[in-house]
Amino acid sequence: MYTLLRELTKPLGVSGREEKIREVIKEKIAPYVDEVYADALGNLIAHRRGEAGAEKLMFAAHMDEIGFFVTEIDDDGCVHFSNAGGIHYDAAVFGNVVFENGVRGVLVPKGGVSEPKADDCRVDIGARSRREAERRVRTGDTFALESGVRRIAGGRVAGRPIDDRIGCAVLIEAAKRMKNSKYDVYFCFTVQEEVGCRGSKTAAYGIMPDIAVAVDITGAGDTPGAPRTGVKLGGGAAIKIKDASVICDPKLVDRMEELCREHGIKHQFEVLTRGGTDTSSMQSAGAGSRAGCISIPTRFSHTPVEMIDMADVEECAKLAVCLIENGAE
Repeated sequence: MYTLLRELTKPLGVSGREEKIREVIKEKIAPYVDEVYADALGNLIAHRRGEAGAEKLMFAAHMDEIGFFVTEIDDDGCVHFSNAGGIHYDAAVFGNVVFENGVRGVLVPKGGVSEPKADDCRVDIGARSRREAERRVRTGDTFALESGVRRIAGGRVAGRPIDDRIGCAVLIEAAKRMKNSKYDVYFCFTVQEEVGCRGSKTAAYGIMPDIAVAVDITGAGDTPGAPRTGVKLGGGAAIKIKDASVICDPKLVDRMEELCREHGIKHQFEVLTRGGTDTSSMQSAGAGSRAGCISIPTRFSHTPVEMIDMADVEECAKLAVCLIENGAE
């Protein structure tokens, strides 16, 4: 799946501007499903039909990434901005950025600022004046830190935006591998997750699934200096029990564990005290659904060097296929 991940990390797709990545994903998944369409908010929904009267199983992985919107350009030609999603400015400063129209620049702090925040930072695109800068970018344009992933030792991969293009890769792979299903399966690639799980909410209202499973990253407790948790890189697929926004369906959690044991899938359990994913909005949409989440352990999330273990990714794909083929009951 590494080659697929590389392709999925190339297009810019800041929250609310997911058009380019949506087209790439559509091309990748279309051969494995019966229909592909986009809803009003921009979610890409790939439907694999099941037997007549089958229950609906919805998967969701968000295709948007954290980034920035231009707010103004000053007299010196420097670009001011607002964030889309959670930005670690200490990791972002002195980074290369790319705008949606291909313009490049660097994100830099004011001189002498040791712990920068948004107001302390600017983007320099090489312009000498406001007029020159406005020929290249304008208010409302989006940009993000330069994308790309690379292999490092031990089967691990680092780069961005792994969150959550790796979840998108898992869903494409699951659609490719699945042989049969008693469910109507909906593979949903959602928008605007980083700014409030908005896309999955509308997608779930439209589909009204009986069972809903998010596939997203989660913080690895073996990250140097991070709070310790039971999740680590190389520990396998992480089955979410709860986070700050959701308590997963206990029977679905138990079923995931059962499938892992039956099919030799390496797994671990995730309990987070903060943060959330599309799981919560799918769980509470309409009359609600039995909801859970398959999480991919990740170090250094929301930085230019997000890190995953590809062996964990493989286990996540296996678990998704097992849910489809063997059922969540």
